[in-house]
Amino acid sequence: MRLLLDTHTLLWWLEENPSLPRSARKLIANKSNDVLVSAASAWEIATKVRLGKLPIAIDLAHDFSAYLARERFETLAVSAEHGIRAGLLPGPHKDPFDRMLIAQALAENLTIVSNDVVFDGYGVKRAW
Repeated sequence: MRLLLDTHTLLWWLEENPSLPRSARKLIANKSNDVLVSAASAWEIATKVRLGKLPIAIDLAHDFSAYLARERFETLAVSAEHGIRAGLLPGPHKDPFDRMLIAQALAENLTIVSNDVVFDGYGVKRAW
């Protein structure tokens, strides 16, 4: 299975937060699954660190690639196709980070690991 971690899922995984359910932990830990993290999550984390909304992620924002490498997660770059898809997505949901994750999941046939039900309205496969 190819998984795309939502930003909060990545953060909860890294900090071993009990808010991440056992079912999601098992999926992420399963070596037969490919775990991807979007460049959009790096952007979101860095933005929130800069704004003072995510002080616990300062180290992550400054060494994102090393954290992903340590976990054996792959970075999913944002392509022009992803950008077009995200921009053309219908509906009122305005969060640009979520819209990019939706577009990437649809384009790359990925399952998003997230507790956010907004993804369900876009036909994205979601695990939690």
